[in-house]
Amino acid sequence: MDAVSDAAHDHVYLHQDVPMAEALSHANFWDHVVSLGNRPGLRVLEVGSRAVTAEGRGPRGRERFDTATYVGFDYYPGKNVDVVGDAHRLSAYFDEPFDLIVSFAVLEHLAMPWVAAVEMAKCLKLGGHLALETHFSFSSHERPWHFFQYSDMALRALFSPALGFECLEAGLSNPIVGRFSSLADPYLRGRPVTGLYCHSEILCRKTRDVPDFDWSRLAPADLVGSLRYPEPGPKG
Repeated sequence: MDAVSDAAHDHVYLHQDVPMAEALSHANFWDHVVSLGNRPGLRVLEVGSRAVTAEGRGPRGRERFDTATYVGFDYYPGKNVDVVGDAHRLSAYFDEPFDLIVSFAVLEHLAMPWVAAVEMAKCLKLGGHLALETHFSFSSHERPWHFFQYSDMALRALFSPALGFECLEAGLSNPIVGRFSSLADPYLRGRPVTGLYCHSEILCRKTRDVPDFDWSRLAPADLVGSLRYPEPGPKG
């Protein structure tokens, strides 16, 4: 197929109710977060900052935030890391809050992301921004530390108004064309799999502090608002 026919064919694999990320899409991620945080007097924290691979990323981290005060945080020491620690205890390492917290391809590797979300909230100033990219559909990697994959709604639930956040954008990017392989159960073999997107992104602003936040006190409606689970459709 040529590029035009490929695009027409691939379009049927999209789901119309899934928002595509725009300002914070995978291709725009670093340019956008730098525009938010690379200013004199601002403090920027990157969670998962260790330079593992440069593939597809270009300049990032300290190279991009050359005007702001940049702090790189990671579980392991290495290039681009200032503070070594556990993201599930993030607030224990810092006394001063940040204007921007960035995390790129990290959340899927955290065993308790709901705990890390609360810790990020503690480390962010009122009015500060959090920008995060992770995966919705992607190859298994960095096992055994590959735990979760996230829709845009999952990110909205983690960083919800209940935790003090206002969502500015949440969406997916880089659609994938998929099918069940010949190794799948017989009734699935060769069937197309639609609605696959590699990356998921969220950009939010902290609007309030939530002292003594406790996930166990929340109901689903506290995280997703008035949205309702779809009614069962007709059988058959």
